[in-house]
Amino acid sequence: MTDHSTPDSAGAIDYIAVEESERFRTLKRTQRSFIFPLAAFFLIWYFVYVLLAAFATEFMAQRVWGDITIGLLLGLGQFVTTFAITMTYVSFANRKLDPIATEIREELEKAQGTA
Repeated sequence: MTDHSTPDSAGAIDYIAVEESERFRTLKRTQRSFIFPLAAFFLIWYFVYVLLAAFATEFMAQRVWGDITIGLLLGLGQFVTTFAITMTYVSFANRKLDPIATEIREELEKAQGTA
């Protein structure tokens, strides 16, 4: 049985070199520069909601319309924010990340084909 963790031929792809390449590092940097601020924003927004629910109960219980309260609207806002962030990330990935990832993948597939 062959150990697949070590290359059998001289033409095998050096995945460590690919990971250390400038284009791959740019891809990771671009993704992180988008994800980290959005994740921080969402966590802050989530904890503000939780803290308001725990310590500002009168504020959260204020009725806006009928039985609809500020707390309910902010809670629903959590879902809306989650979907908005997801759609924004998908759009960003389609425009910025996927073209670079496709180039890297195609190069690797081409190198694998010639190996």
